[in-house]
Amino acid sequence: MPFETSKIINTGKLRLRTLAILRILNARGVAIVLLGCIVGVLAGSAVVLIGWIVNQLHTFLYAIPSGARLSGMFALARPEMALIPVIGGVLIGLSAFLLRRWRMRGPIDPIEANALYGGRLSMTDTFIVALQTIVSSGFGASVGLEAAYTQAGAGVASRLARFFGLRRSDVRLLVGCGAGGAIAAAFGAPLTGAFYGFELIVGVYSIANVAPMMAAAVSASLMAGYLGGTPFPIELGALPPMKAGQYIPFLILGLIAGGLSIAIMQLVTVVERFFSRLAISSVLRPAIGGCVIGLLALMTPQVLSSGHGALHRELEMNYGLYVIAELFVLKLLASAVSLGSGFRGGLFFASLFLGALAGKIFAEIMMIISPETGIDPVVAAVVGMTSLAVGVVGGPLTMTFLALESTGNLTLTGVVLAASIMSAMLVRETFGYSFSTWRFHLRGETIRGAQDIGWMRNLTVGRMMREDIRTVPCDITIAQFRKEVPLGSVQRIIATEGDRKYVGIVIVAEVHALRSDPATDERPISEMVKNRDTMLLPTMNVKVAAEMFTKTGSEELAVIDDFTNRRVLGLLTEGYLLRRYAEELDKARKDISGER
Repeated sequence: MPFETSKIINTGKLRLRTLAILRILNARGVAIVLLGCIVGVLAGSAVVLIGWIVNQLHTFLYAIPSGARLSGMFALARPEMALIPVIGGVLIGLSAFLLRRWRMRGPIDPIEANALYGGRLSMTDTFIVALQTIVSSGFGASVGLEAAYTQAGAGVASRLARFFGLRRSDVRLLVGCGAGGAIAAAFGAPLTGAFYGFELIVGVYSIANVAPMMAAAVSASLMAGYLGGTPFPIELGALPPMKAGQYIPFLILGLIAGGLSIAIMQLVTVVERFFSRLAISSVLRPAIGGCVIGLLALMTPQVLSSGHGALHRELEMNYGLYVIAELFVLKLLASAVSLGSGFRGGLFFASLFLGALAGKIFAEIMMIISPETGIDPVVAAVVGMTSLAVGVVGGPLTMTFLALESTGNLTLTGVVLAASIMSAMLVRETFGYSFSTWRFHLRGETIRGAQDIGWMRNLTVGRMMREDIRTVPCDITIAQFRKEVPLGSVQRIIATEGDRKYVGIVIVAEVHALRSDPATDERPISEMVKNRDTMLLPTMNVKVAAEMFTKTGSEELAVIDDFTNRRVLGLLTEGYLLRRYAEELDKARKDISGER
């Protein structure tokens, strides 16, 4: 076959393949489900890899048997191992120093990316978060790996979605698939992962998005199992039947867990502020935190790392009230110091462990004050575990499915859901934030969840204003104004002085409505201007601009470069702003409902 003929045939085959891919991508439902499966496989693989690296670090640094959990140990093998968290703190401090030296901004997590940036995540941010979390947990800091898991899954998903040029809503959905798939792989719980993606990353539950989210969660869970990932089963054994009278105590436990979750988030903030006020470099703060963690580890290694081994150990053994309460305080301090001093990680698993301890403490107290209720300590531990995690992490359905899939006990589902809802209601009504959104609030952000508000910030005054505007000098007379601006030519005009410096807005009809006499005609037009001190900046978003219109009662406002120069750039009317706002709201509604 001649070379040119072969080249034409190969080119034709390539075009056919390209057209086939484009047809698949145009069939949105099929394409997103397929991409969800791919994202799930990648997220599951990332979870297993990260978990394996951390376990290898634990085995090497703490000389624990292969396959054992660090937090499940009864004591450190040697006292000098208490210095290992200090070394980890030094490494984290050095990484923070290098990042500042390279002038890199703080990493963006999946919730922030979906809320503000349309799901756009940097692979550099993903690598930084994953590496710092691995070092933190690997060297024993009391942080969970879920931050690394979700960042890795979401980062890969965002990159894949942008590679195919998907639109904003689909990118956000795939980011949710990546994070949800990571949680599904970490716990061997597809429903938990799917609802984690819905409740915490995408921000809404939609029928149109069920298939891709479930495809990602199931694929990730299967991939993790295939690669030898460790699931998260809770063996409860035979449980006594639930009584109607036990629901009220468990609802009270849900409220207590909600209050504890608020206290935990506030404690982390207090510790963080304490470290920030120390007259030492921020590079050294993680090392100081590592010293505290090492001292706590000498008392019990159960405070180290995320706490998987410690949780299983506490569920299997029956310790006294004093021992459980002591461990609760020590783990709480370790987690607060770890995060407050600068270690990277989250409170996901720590909240599960602390909640289980709180549930056992509640059961022990109920046995003293009301033994006839017959509260089972293990059931109370599961209820406390999910309720406190709901307050800290958010997502009542996520935690309910975690309890169901981990225990395999359907009887618990009702009471777990009821207690979780009580906890969520208390936190929402009295505090209003989860741990992630609370940290955004401390940075000055107004994010309350992963709901997409990025479009609102992108819809700025500069994008909506009219630039083709007429201006008149503010010192011309009313008679001159009537000659230069006939009635009906424009509705309003901006009065300026000097080099387009803003003075105010003149309503043309009001000027022409004045009685014509020598005294009136010789008055300067500056006496007729409105909104002298109310102006818009091009960087203001639609929400801020709408508040300005409502506050002033004006139908139009001038747009200036800044409040010092006051140079006129354009004009924005309230009617146009509200129309554009309504259009974007309708578009967002269609994206949520799956309408096209």
